[in-house]
Amino acid sequence: MRDCYCTVNLDQEEVFRTKIVEKSLCPFYGEDFYCEIPRSFRHLSFYIFDRDVFRRDSIIGKVAIQKEDLQSYHNRDTWFQLQHVDADSEVQGKVHLELRLSEVITDTGVVCHKLAARIFECQGLPIVNGQCDPYATVTLAGPFRQVVFLTSTLPGFQSEAKKTKVKKKTNNPHFDEVFYFEVTRPCSYSKKSHFDFEEEDVDKLEIRVDLWNASNLKFGDEFLGELRIPLKVLRHSSSYEAWYFLQPRDNGSKSLKPDDLGSLRLNVVYTEDHVFSSEYYSPLRDLLLKSADVEPVSASAAHILGEVCRDKQEAAIPLVRLLLHYGRVVPFISAIASAEVKRTQDPNTIFRGNSLTSKCIDETMKLAGMHYLHVTLKPTIEEICQSHKSCEIDPVKLKDGENLENNMESLRQYVDRIFTVITKSGVSCPTVMCDIFFSLREAAAKRFQDDLDVRYTAVSSFIFLRFFAPAILSPNLFQLTPHHTDPQTSRTLTLISKTIQTLGSLSKSKSFLDLISSSGRRDPKSIEQPILLKEGFMIKRAQGRKRFGMKNFKKRWFRLTNHEFTYQKSKGDQPLCSIPIENILAVERLEEESFRMKNMFQVIQPERALYIQANNCVEAKDWIDILTKVSQCNQKRLTVYHPSAYLNGHWLCCRASSDTAAGCTPCTGGLPANIQLDIDGDRETERIYSLFNLYMGKLEKMQEACGSKSVYDGPEQEEYSTFIIDDPQETYKTLKQVIAGVGTLEQEHAQYRRDKFKKTRYGSQEHPIGDKSFQNYIRQQSEISTHSI
Repeated sequence: MRDCYCTVNLDQEEVFRTKIVEKSLCPFYGEDFYCEIPRSFRHLSFYIFDRDVFRRDSIIGKVAIQKEDLQSYHNRDTWFQLQHVDADSEVQGKVHLELRLSEVITDTGVVCHKLAARIFECQGLPIVNGQCDPYATVTLAGPFRQVVFLTSTLPGFQSEAKKTKVKKKTNNPHFDEVFYFEVTRPCSYSKKSHFDFEEEDVDKLEIRVDLWNASNLKFGDEFLGELRIPLKVLRHSSSYEAWYFLQPRDNGSKSLKPDDLGSLRLNVVYTEDHVFSSEYYSPLRDLLLKSADVEPVSASAAHILGEVCRDKQEAAIPLVRLLLHYGRVVPFISAIASAEVKRTQDPNTIFRGNSLTSKCIDETMKLAGMHYLHVTLKPTIEEICQSHKSCEIDPVKLKDGENLENNMESLRQYVDRIFTVITKSGVSCPTVMCDIFFSLREAAAKRFQDDLDVRYTAVSSFIFLRFFAPAILSPNLFQLTPHHTDPQTSRTLTLISKTIQTLGSLSKSKSFLDLISSSGRRDPKSIEQPILLKEGFMIKRAQGRKRFGMKNFKKRWFRLTNHEFTYQKSKGDQPLCSIPIENILAVERLEEESFRMKNMFQVIQPERALYIQANNCVEAKDWIDILTKVSQCNQKRLTVYHPSAYLNGHWLCCRASSDTAAGCTPCTGGLPANIQLDIDGDRETERIYSLFNLYMGKLEKMQEACGSKSVYDGPEQEEYSTFIIDDPQETYKTLKQVIAGVGTLEQEHAQYRRDKFKKTRYGSQEHPIGDKSFQNYIRQQSEISTHSI
């Protein structure tokens, strides 16, 4: 039996790790992970590890999906065979080089063909065992029949490897070194201006570049990747310069059977959108924003989106974010909830299905209620995780030495505490959630006037069953705990979650439900309470000290609220430093050259900048985004900054000697101050456009259904029965406007792709050689401003 966990990696950079499933050969994780991707990548990889308590965890196998293939697996469950993990195949990064071939006449009158290979730089090399000290080796190889290299003539040869200098502590090394190779063909001297190579020989000669990580370990240096470039690229020109993706080593080893390792079931949702400026989206956005005012609401553009999407959740996510951004989410949810209640026949089934209404409310609670969850549940959840008390009440699952009565008492105490903090938290419930609950309560009471409890069950089905209970069950998914809970704690939380679901439907919760679903419930003082936005370990550089050794960098627990940004030695300790939000003048990335460390950013204050290193690129982006947005309203925000650090008496970026010199680069700025946190309205409209475009066939089928209903009043055709169409004429009118708006945006995207095709060069830094063909890349990919998984 094995204790397995799975990691999610962008190339070789880990960005997420699942819980450990103990003693199982068929582990089930059931975890969702969502992130914005802040950089380019080639593979989305999943590694399965077997935990080892005494040694390094061993890798069982991996699944690696090329970026170009992600769309073929989009939003569908797929079983992938695990592949063996070979160190020689674990490569990432790209290399910039130049080849130049020239004629040289020696003193004896012999023509030498001299090849110059120039290695400029590399980018995005992997971090190996916490460090990267790369160097490159260059060799000339080929199976020539008669090729003289230096003084040797061989039927097939490989030159002695020439090596660059080792670049310490960087995965983006700048080498800029040139290596020369002499290739001579006897009796080849000619007065012709071109080189007298035979074509078949040129095709076989190649330059090989290998990247290595200089290691102090006894096992030798680690292989990072290689290039093999045939000299036929110089057939039409004496020089050739390009960027290349590093490739795995072709060592000729026999392939191992993948079925021996098992398989992994994944559901990957990958979206890649090019976002235009705001004016392009006005027609479609205006159509969506007025959805709440359309009568009936089933004829609105937002409701139609939910009808045509295969999964209601797929439509709800961008829709809620857009409407929440523009302050229209409550009217829309009230309208679709009222319509759904009117169609419900039994009060016991109210809001029980996965309808557009329930999915929209779920998404709204996730966005608007995360801080509320933290304030309400986090202290108690943390205590449960730290105490490790057993609450098992199943006699079959009791361990030796456990007492059933003691366990039941522990469970009762935990449930009482959590239920009490929930029912006393009504004044902290976000306004937008309270307004939605009020509309649910009113619609249910109006529809089922004889059932006095339906007004409570309509609200409890969301606040308890879909909000508090899932957060208790999986606290790490709601940032209530930084890591997965151990199996015993997980079992305790499962029992508490089930009990809370039951208690939520009883009369004990009625006063709480009344409070969160009526007006006049907010305590003004609650707004002034600090709200935890994000926390976690990162590495910081000591402020005001000179740069000597790693002692300058220390691991600290960082904590951000809507009032201040602090750090301390460990979680729960007294803060060592507190930065009021109003003192944050800018938050920007820090160039790697400053300290030769990845994923660094700077929090700029009036006196100095605080330099911080996050654990990975995704976490760095999350911190930069939320710090930028929470400080966006500061009146003294900077417009320019220094992208590099101030070291040894000057700024590394502009060489200015004064530590108070004005910045040399414009600030990225982030979103305007009045924009809802973490929401970009244009991007959400682009996502909705993509969904409409994807389901264009269903939109047209819905148009046919409207026409059929308008002229035929008999039994409904089966192919049209899946659509909710209350007013065929109004629905047809909206469909026509949606299709026209989508068509206009599609024309703009087509023109963008054509313009990009003209500007793109295969082998450029943005599109290195080594992936799929250039034509396939241009057809499937576009340079984008946002990525998401």
